[in-house]
Amino acid sequence: MIILAFDFGIKKIGVAVGENIIKKGRPLHFLHAQNGYPNWNSVKYLINFWQPQLIIVGLPLNINGTKQIITNKSEKFANLLQSKFNIAVKMHDERLTTVEAKSILFYKNGFKALKKTEKIHSYAAVIILESWLNQYDMK
Repeated sequence: MIILAFDFGIKKIGVAVGENIIKKGRPLHFLHAQNGYPNWNSVKYLINFWQPQLIIVGLPLNINGTKQIITNKSEKFANLLQSKFNIAVKMHDERLTTVEAKSILFYKNGFKALKKTEKIHSYAAVIILESWLNQYDMK
């Protein structure tokens, strides 16, 4: 099963693709967003190209599990994805994924990699995707 994952943000939305057999994802290009709304034609292109059976959207929560201000916008984004493209959408806890993404990029390429914030969002989407795949056995 092919799965797309999104790391929702107000200005940038990270995107990753993966599949359930090997439980691995890979980063794709991020999407520009205006107040959390992407160019829906870009999203449509991704969906038509990858043909996912499932979409995972990161659920931003505080460390203690409570909702953040951005949580409602992320949930709205997930609902719009489901209604516009008629594909199952699941929300998944994304606590500390940006921190982990920065750590991975730093390990691979040093400080230079941290300046390219667009990579951080897509790596965070990979972490969201792989975390979801490891939590839910999709055999």
